[in-house]
Amino acid sequence: MMSKLRNSLFMVLSFLLLLSCSSGEPTKKIKIGYTNWADCIAITYLAKSVLVDQGYDVDLLNADVAPIFASLSSKKIDLFLDVWLPVTHNDYMNRYAGKIEMLGTIYDEAYVGLVVPAYVPINTIDELNAHKERFDSKIVGIDAGSGTMKITEEVIAAYGLDFNLLTSSGSAMTASLKRAVDDKKWIVFTGWTPHWMFERYKLKMLKDTKNLYGKAESINAITWTGFQTKDPFAAKLISNIRLNNEEMASLMAVLEVSKTSEEETVKEWMKGRTALIESWIPTTVQGE
Repeated sequence: MMSKLRNSLFMVLSFLLLLSCSSGEPTKKIKIGYTNWADCIAITYLAKSVLVDQGYDVDLLNADVAPIFASLSSKKIDLFLDVWLPVTHNDYMNRYAGKIEMLGTIYDEAYVGLVVPAYVPINTIDELNAHKERFDSKIVGIDAGSGTMKITEEVIAAYGLDFNLLTSSGSAMTASLKRAVDDKKWIVFTGWTPHWMFERYKLKMLKDTKNLYGKAESINAITWTGFQTKDPFAAKLISNIRLNNEEMASLMAVLEVSKTSEEETVKEWMKGRTALIESWIPTTVQGE
């Protein structure tokens, strides 16, 4: 008798557990591609934290920009949140036209160019050749295939610079900068704002008299064509994310010096900005 009762109770509990698991909505999954650029890391981990708070399971996939665009166009990832336009990533946007689409502008005061420490007494790209020995005829670059590197190759040709463009990475570039500044040596490198290095060091972007790098650029979020129909809530949330100078600079700064994980650091940063985060959460979404 007791055995039958236990079996009956077990069956009832199992049924209730199954019912409770099946009645709720399944966790939605999103894959975000990101590079090792400081601004990309900051924006990506911020978006991840906000999406996780909304019940999403978010995977971050780290790669160079070229495979990120390719993966996005083939729907292997869902989002990339660091597209610089109208110049830096324009070639990639044209290459994958029809397969990717814009979600929104996150930041609109970004700049790319050749940068030197403030103690280097030149102010324009035109002046580099006259001092090439002091720079060892080297421009310290970032990862191969990035839009910044492609444009810099065009800059070298257009200005007739007798310099070699060195492939590196964002972290390796800032390490080279630190060594040069510590020893007061001359260095020229591919740089961009927003970036924490402009807060830590006294730097200047060389004037581009030919305007090859362009003027102010915007940082944008993109997705694969059709994602907005598949997940209108996530698409709307991402399109709502907007950061000003103070917000972008402070987020990048705390991530650069933090001794904890990116997730923990971003969560702490978000605590003091509840109204900002809440303003991104969609209340109504067309089609739902």
